Amino acid sequence: MDGNDHRGPVSDGGTRTVFLASEVERLSAPSFDLEVVRGPDKGTRLSREGLILRVGSAPDNDLVLADDTVSRQHFRIEATEKGNRITDLGSKNGILIDSLAVADAWLPPSCRITAGNTQLKYKEGRERVDLELTTGSRLGELVGSSSQMRHLFALIQRVARTDATALVEGESGTGKELTARAIHDLSPRNNGPFEIVDCSAIPESIIESELFGHVKGAFTGAVAGRKGIIESAAGGTVFMDEIGELPLALQGKLLRLIERREVKAVGSDTSREVDVRIPAATNRNLKEEVAQGHFREDLYYRLAVVKLRIPPLRERPEDVPQLVDHFLEQFSRRDKKRYTLPHSELSRLCTWSFPGNVRELRNVIERACLLSDGVELDVDLHTRPPVIQPGVPDFDHYLSLPYKDAKDAIVSSFEEKYWTRLLDLCGGNISEAARRGGIHRKSLEYLLKKLK
Repeated sequence: MDGNDHRGPVSDGGTRTVFLASEVERLSAPSFDLEVVRGPDKGTRLSREGLILRVGSAPDNDLVLADDTVSRQHFRIEATEKGNRITDLGSKNGILIDSLAVADAWLPPSCRITAGNTQLKYKEGRERVDLELTTGSRLGELVGSSSQMRHLFALIQRVARTDATALVEGESGTGKELTARAIHDLSPRNNGPFEIVDCSAIPESIIESELFGHVKGAFTGAVAGRKGIIESAAGGTVFMDEIGELPLALQGKLLRLIERREVKAVGSDTSREVDVRIPAATNRNLKEEVAQGHFREDLYYRLAVVKLRIPPLRERPEDVPQLVDHFLEQFSRRDKKRYTLPHSELSRLCTWSFPGNVRELRNVIERACLLSDGVELDVDLHTRPPVIQPGVPDFDHYLSLPYKDAKDAIVSSFEEKYWTRLLDLCGGNISEAARRGGIHRKSLEYLLKKLK
């Protein structure tokens, strides 16, 4: 091995490492205002609210521009001790600072920023904004030394000490469940239950009973009363994953739970008090869902008392080496080996965009460990799961059905083929299949019941 190998240390198996809260330092950066002075959004203004301000046409940006010459993620402005830094996020038309094309630059106190056909006036204020960052680069199972992650860790620690509701936002694979787990573990509720509800995986016909319980005779087959997940987690935390998938009819009951701390079982005339915390997560833009009438506005504001955004891995490539070490350690411990990754392979990983985020990086490292003949790993960045598409002859059949029925039939067929094959590959191990598929075990159990 050369001296540039990245090594994953081996520790004795079976011991769970406990990560404590980290100390916090403060970053002081100039405040600023951003105003659109040319383009479809002329007159729109925004001030700094956090460590990073993102601008683009996608609805998850801090400043959303309706200009079709602006890319979905066009640029970002990041606070540093040296000043505010602007970075082009791989946009199609680039950015200009006054008349100079830049990809990454320090912003002067006053300038014009051009993105596509939109121009924005940037002006720093006299005041400075203090932002908290942890000194540590891990929090629970979350890993990252970038300023974005350390700022997130500081917010998690602050939120965990309270009972405030928190909405965790981020792309698939960024670590939303780990964030909710960290909130629970650092809270006064850490000795209570931690339950996970994947709102996208539980069939709509049973989700109310699963959450709130039911009394005997509430529906056909209810031969006995049963507590729901909410009551079973009393004194602890129920993490509502993919909250945007919760049926509109149930959103009022969830709002009542958060506001009044009470639940009413299906078929019951009385409510019962319950003490439980409800953090939620989504990869959707819930504000847009509210505007379209798919999500209750009052529930959105009760959930989003604190918003925690997890940055995608492509926005923090400096975290890749530490994440690689973290996964090498995990798999070295599991396999009782000492896996290493040559520096050349690590360099390749640091330039990859990872559309599947941290979960994809983990899978790349695990696949390299499984396929390696020794302990020095080679990574394959171009292996992708095959796209499962219905054959053309079969697909014509769906055209005779209403859209919703056709969609449900295709999804059901896909789910059956996907999970049947993955379970075969995992030797029937449901936990392993759920992990590889990127969903919770309980969610997979619901899906398998539905597919029977």
